[in-house]
Amino acid sequence: MRNGGDVHGIHSAADDSPTATLLLPPRLTASATGLRDTARRRGLRTVQLPTFDLPDGLRAGHLHAGPSFADAVAGPLGIAPLEAPARWLADLPRDLVRREIRALPVREAYGLRRPVFVKSPNDKSIRAMVYADGSRLPGADAVDPDTLVLVSDVASFAAEYRLYLLDGEVHTGSRYAEDGRLSLGPLTPDAAAFGAELLVRCGAGLPSAIVVDVGRLDGHWAVIEANAAWASGRYTSDPERALDAVLRAAGPVARVAARDRPFIRAAAR
Repeated sequence: MRNGGDVHGIHSAADDSPTATLLLPPRLTASATGLRDTARRRGLRTVQLPTFDLPDGLRAGHLHAGPSFADAVAGPLGIAPLEAPARWLADLPRDLVRREIRALPVREAYGLRRPVFVKSPNDKSIRAMVYADGSRLPGADAVDPDTLVLVSDVASFAAEYRLYLLDGEVHTGSRYAEDGRLSLGPLTPDAAAFGAELLVRCGAGLPSAIVVDVGRLDGHWAVIEANAAWASGRYTSDPERALDAVLRAAGPVARVAARDRPFIRAAAR
């Protein structure tokens, strides 16, 4: 164990209770490192594991990691990762997405004979990218044919923003791309206003803490996708406010409010 506790160690803080412990995976992105440091400044204990295996006696109340790590550790630790319903994006009104989006089993997507953007709703089992047609998707030897995927028209967003939504409000956010290229910048008032409109119209279909990406498409605001706050990079979003959403989005199952229970990731139930 190294003093200050990050890789394969523990950072000690004033509050060592399990609910005040943030669990981290073996590899950290720059964004995750920043959230770890923010958690430490707040007085949380942080633990970064060297593998996906849980050491005997480890207790933690929160996590910030990718889906595979969350699936391995959340259930045994009693952590409830919240996520959007798999069909949420496809079920939004057309004026909020500005393109055709369908949720269907990948076996049906194999029959598509045009370029489409395909992604998994809440993990990375299907690589998110434009496929020339359905025959280019991973075959039955690599993925269960019943795996649900989101299939949408190919779209080019002029600007893309990440919104951290918490308790029915846009809590923080930032720009992360322009014309398909990484471009970090502040959250603009109109992007935040669109997020607020989305919450008024469709917020009941989301957990109390979630990340939603939005962007400008053909001169209109549109929802790009929803992502779990506990698995999302924050770009230039305020780290303290992003951490607020992360802690709510992956916290002790005993503290999950009734409205959020339907949004607990299936692997953690």
